Amino acid sequence: MTLKRHRGLTEQAATAAVDQACRMLRLPTIRAQFPELAEAAARDQMSYRGFLAELLMAECDDRARRRSERRIKAAQFPREKSLRAFDFEANGNVDAAVIHTLATCEWGKKGLPLCLIGDSGTGKSHLLIALGTEAAMADFRVRYTLATKLVNELVEAADEKVLTKTIARYGRVDLLCIDELGYMALDRHGAELLFQVLTEREEKNSVAIAFGGWIKTFTDPRLCSAIVDRLTFGGNIIETGTDSYRLASARAARAQSAASG
Repeated sequence: MTLKRHRGLTEQAATAAVDQACRMLRLPTIRAQFPELAEAAARDQMSYRGFLAELLMAECDDRARRRSERRIKAAQFPREKSLRAFDFEANGNVDAAVIHTLATCEWGKKGLPLCLIGDSGTGKSHLLIALGTEAAMADFRVRYTLATKLVNELVEAADEKVLTKTIARYGRVDLLCIDELGYMALDRHGAELLFQVLTEREEKNSVAIAFGGWIKTFTDPRLCSAIVDRLTFGGNIIETGTDSYRLASARAARAQSAASG
């Protein structure tokens, strides 16, 4: 299908032609915003180049936004968490400057690991999801998973003879976020399968992990040492401490409620 070109179109005909062209070229943002931007351009006496630039930048910005939304959705985060919502004052062990430096995702570009280590309720999962979200917004392919879910999937894949395919799938994402490692002991088989995933990604793509403890998770000391090496060599280690922020917040809320009651 081609558009007929006519000089001296009426405003109504020109608007209809723009709408039809945007449909053909798949430019939904320009199609939606053209009337408003055209009025603003006429009012501000913009040049033709300036008006064209405004249209194209609007389309590019909206495409970038939609791409970020797709990346975030594909990551399969269980809930929304942002760095803006993280209370650095209440989590004194966490250096805000370090976290915001990590949010630039330079470590992800270099394929370096990130370890968030601390007790339950200290903000590990919040930071893991928030930094993973920042990476997705920076156009990284991100995948979030619970440690137990990942190991169970690997065990099932091994039983069904599709382990190589499954490990390759996890190897392709730019950033693999593994949450809640340390809440359940892994037998030798589970630890070996996890080790294979980490080895597949080593020095190529990044791993970010929220972790509670090494020894009680890995029952085999040699595998424990090898996995620790994979997760810490050349990477960033953030210690979130031992004092539960969630517990402190709950106690403060109850105290405030009792005082107001």
